[in-house]
Amino acid sequence: MSHPALASGRTAIVTGGASGIGRAAAAALAARGMALAVIDVPGPTLDAAVAELAAAGAKVLALPLDVSDRSALEAASARIAAELPPATVVMNNAGRSEASSCLGDPGAFDRILATNMWGVIHGTQVFAPLLLAHGEPGVIVNTGSKQGITTPPGNPAYNVSKSAVKTFTEALAHELRNREGCRVSAHLLIPGWVHTGLTARQGQPKPDGAWTPEQTVDFFLESLARGDFYILCPDNQTPRALDEKRMAWAVGDIIENRPALSRWHADWAQPFADHLAKG
Repeated sequence: MSHPALASGRTAIVTGGASGIGRAAAAALAARGMALAVIDVPGPTLDAAVAELAAAGAKVLALPLDVSDRSALEAASARIAAELPPATVVMNNAGRSEASSCLGDPGAFDRILATNMWGVIHGTQVFAPLLLAHGEPGVIVNTGSKQGITTPPGNPAYNVSKSAVKTFTEALAHELRNREGCRVSAHLLIPGWVHTGLTARQGQPKPDGAWTPEQTVDFFLESLARGDFYILCPDNQTPRALDEKRMAWAVGDIIENRPALSRWHADWAQPFADHLAKG
């Protein structure tokens, strides 16, 4: 069983589609008979991914561009409309990360937000009209992060970007479901620990605790078939129950008026441990 938007003979648009979760999603959608518009920065990684997908029989349009460039996305949208079947899937998955600090280099915020936040906003606003035009079932899937929910210390620019993706996608889902006659829905993909280029150095073996991109995509597609909005992925180290407790504690900081990020505050280490130990 799969979501009706994942229809053979229709097109899936995948940003960040040259590697990691995006690459695995593109392959899975192609296996369902979908044509692909694969968007990623120019380079050999994109070339290799597109060649491999085409060799497996997929109809693929490679679109080398930076998702922070709205005009480039608009030009891509025109090509997709002209060269591929009607689009029913948009997956705004392109992402980046680098070291950042609240009081450090502002350029880190500029670069991360340009891709992780503006790439999602641009991708949604530019490609949504392709899905809305024909009236068929469609999905817009935006890749968030658990770091956008629990916001651990260490990389505030990345956390801010993924918090923004969560907020934007929730608002998008509300707008779409209240749009008369709309058959397009929005979904937030929240990966667990996935062995990709963002989480591991090139060539490193997969840690036992991490999932592969393919495992993540399998879980994502099963969740999408159920109609889940929050696609909260576990991994081999963190089950859903642990994610739920961590997220409940994060919201509890506000409700209980605890210090910000109390989970990492020395005075709250034992209460947090007690919280995790509860059944």
